[in-house]
Amino acid sequence: MTVTRARGAVMRRIHVGNALSAFGLGFTVPYLYVYVAQVRGLGAMTAGLVLAVFAVAALVVLPFAGRAIVRHGPLPVLLAALVTAALGALGLGLAGNATAVLLAATALGAGQAVTQPALATMIVDSSTTETRSRAFATQFFLQNLGLGVGGLIGGHLVDTTRVSSFTLLFAIEAAMFLVLVAVMATVRLPRAPRVENAPSGSGAGSWKRLLGNRAMVQLCVLGFVLFFACYGQFESGLSAYGVEAAGISTSTLGTALAANTLMIVVAQFAVLKFVERRRRSRVIAAVGLIWAVAWVAAGFAGLGHGSQEMATAAFVSTYALFGLGEAMLSPTVAPLVADLAPSGLAGQYNSAFALVKQLALAVGPAVGGPMGASLHAPYIVTFLLFSLGISVLAVRLGRQLTDVQDQPWAARSRVVVRGGAAAEPVAADA
Repeated sequence: MTVTRARGAVMRRIHVGNALSAFGLGFTVPYLYVYVAQVRGLGAMTAGLVLAVFAVAALVVLPFAGRAIVRHGPLPVLLAALVTAALGALGLGLAGNATAVLLAATALGAGQAVTQPALATMIVDSSTTETRSRAFATQFFLQNLGLGVGGLIGGHLVDTTRVSSFTLLFAIEAAMFLVLVAVMATVRLPRAPRVENAPSGSGAGSWKRLLGNRAMVQLCVLGFVLFFACYGQFESGLSAYGVEAAGISTSTLGTALAANTLMIVVAQFAVLKFVERRRRSRVIAAVGLIWAVAWVAAGFAGLGHGSQEMATAAFVSTYALFGLGEAMLSPTVAPLVADLAPSGLAGQYNSAFALVKQLALAVGPAVGGPMGASLHAPYIVTFLLFSLGISVLAVRLGRQLTDVQDQPWAARSRVVVRGGAAAEPVAADA
């Protein structure tokens, strides 16, 4: 009972931290382009470079973040990342030239990127196989809620005629990161479960071991396609397609994004119990089919011959269907990464998957943006096929997973029926 209470207390602080971090980012991310290009008068090229710097910084630091988490634990790495992000956010609010803006964006992007695998590893260390899916679902729910609330409040505070209003936003974001430092500094992580002869988590050997895990490699490929075909299109290809092909207004784009967030908030815990009792590979395959329907709806919005009202409804439905798929993935993919990681290497595996995610988010807009703006039919067909590819890859991944990894709830039930004690399984290389 003492261990359970300790884990519960740690998990509550982690969830508070996720919400605070997302709330701070929601304040600034939607307005970053306008701030750099117009408010600071640095032009569209500098604003584009700032957005690219976020992706590049993440790609540079994440390979080292995994080793640091394994060597020093997730908490010290998280605190260092949060301080770096706070300095970057404050620097963005005060920067008056291109060099200062790019340096501040580098610090913010690097710090924010490292917080993701660090927090994920803390969730792994503070949960069991019985509670892990719900813990990651709660994390995703709070992240989206924080981003939505932060963006809503931030939108009422900004004034493009006053630089000081944006300085206030970035100062609030920096304060959120520092408050999170104070909250996380009180965390006392329970000892992560260890096994005898556990692999060393340092050096190139851990990466070689990860690349030798066929199931993890397949999951990374699947993860790249997931993020490339969904998140990588939200604010680039899909929005460009909506404006150019479907005649969607900017206010309707905001409504579509709100529908996505609302679907996640409403559906997250409604689908959790259903998802927990199904094979993870089949849940991911179902998401691919749902997203295929979403792309069909997007195709109707821009290529159909219905009224503008029907096109608008179909386009908003596309974002809502993406949200339903996201709600199904949050308690599925992250726990699977944790269950594939050998004992002591959760940080390495979380960082590797975060690296794949960032790579997809960098490539997705570069490919989808031009296609969505000008090649409307090929754009829809391409990403419809990618979504169906998700289902195929998920079924193939299922063949590499053990019963415990693919359907932990059923595996635990079989142990109980046989009269044994359901001990937490230790994942091994596939």
